[in-house]
Amino acid sequence: MKLSMPLMYSGNPRAAADSVSALEKAGLDTVWVAEAYGFDSPTLLGYLAGRTETIELASAILNIYSRTPALLAQTAAGLDNVSGGRAILGLGASGPQVVEGWHGVPYTKPLGRTREVVQIVRSALRREPLRSDGIFTLPLPADQGTGLGKPLKMLTRPERPTVPIYIAALGPKNVQATAEYADGWLPMFFAPERISSVWADALEAGRAKRLEGLAPLEISTGGMLAVGEDVKGLLDLARPHFALYIGGMGAKGKNFYTDVVSEIGFAADAERIQDLYLDGHKKDAEAAVPAELLEMCNLVGPESYVKERIAAFAEAGVTNLQVTPVADDPVGLVARTKEWLT
Repeated sequence: MKLSMPLMYSGNPRAAADSVSALEKAGLDTVWVAEAYGFDSPTLLGYLAGRTETIELASAILNIYSRTPALLAQTAAGLDNVSGGRAILGLGASGPQVVEGWHGVPYTKPLGRTREVVQIVRSALRREPLRSDGIFTLPLPADQGTGLGKPLKMLTRPERPTVPIYIAALGPKNVQATAEYADGWLPMFFAPERISSVWADALEAGRAKRLEGLAPLEISTGGMLAVGEDVKGLLDLARPHFALYIGGMGAKGKNFYTDVVSEIGFAADAERIQDLYLDGHKKDAEAAVPAELLEMCNLVGPESYVKERIAAFAEAGVTNLQVTPVADDPVGLVARTKEWLT
C-alpha cells in the first residue's frame, strides 16, 4: 500500500508546498492537490515538480467542465514532463455549485462527459489526431464554427504515452464506470467496513467490463491520522469538513455526499446535518456528525488501533492510503506510518 496526503493549506499554499520535500524524504509516495474555486491545482503541482524528486504529483481533482479535454491532456503531459513522469491526472464532475456558480458552465451529462474526457485525453497523449462525435465534437463542423478546424495531434511528445487517470466518484453508476475504464478511484467518506453495502456491486459490475490492457483498479482514500493513547478528541477537528460536505455541498435531494453517508448507515443523521447546515446552523450541524462515522472514516487512536484501521482499509481494497496527519511532528508521523505499511 502506498502512502499519500492532500496538500492542506489556508492562506498561502506555497508554505504548505514547501513542506512536501520533507514529507517525500519521510517516505510519502503521492501528494494530491485540490482545486475548487481557490488557487488552481496545476500551478502548485508544477511548483512541486521543481522542489521534489520522487513523489507522485496528483490533481485531486480537476473538474471536467472548466477545461476542454485537449487542455486537460496538455496539462497532464506538461506536468508529466517537468516532473520526469510523476504525474497523476485526478478528474471529477465536481458539482453544480462550483461548475455553474463559479465557471458558468451547465452541469449536464456528468457520466457521459467523464467517459469522453478520459477517451480524448488518452488519445491526445498517444499523439493521435483528435476526433470525437459525441458530447464533444472534434473538429468542430462548419455549421458551428468557421469550418477551418481539422484533426490535430499534440505537437510535443509526452514523457509517457499514458498518464494514470483517477476519477472521483460516489454514485453507483459513476463508480461502476470508473471501475470499467479509469486507472484509479478517489472515493470520499470511505468506511471500510461498509464498502459492501455502498459500492461493492458497482465495483464488481465495472470490473467485469474493465478495458483490456488496464492494470487492476487503484483505490486512493483515507482520512485524518493521529496516534496516541488520548487522541480521540481530535476527531472533532474533522466535524467541520464532514458537515460542510454532508450539509452544504448541494441542495436538498441533490447532494452526493449526503447520499453516501445515508448508504453507509447514517440516513437520519445525514438528513439532520443537512437541514441544520442549510438553515444556517453550521455549528449544530458539526455537532450532529456521529462519532461512529468519524471513527469509521479516519485513523485516530493508539498505535495498535491505527494499525488495525490501516489493515481494514487494505482489506477493503485501498492501494494508496490518503492521510491528513495531525501531530506536533507530521513528518515524523508520516515516516512511522510508512514503516507500518511496509
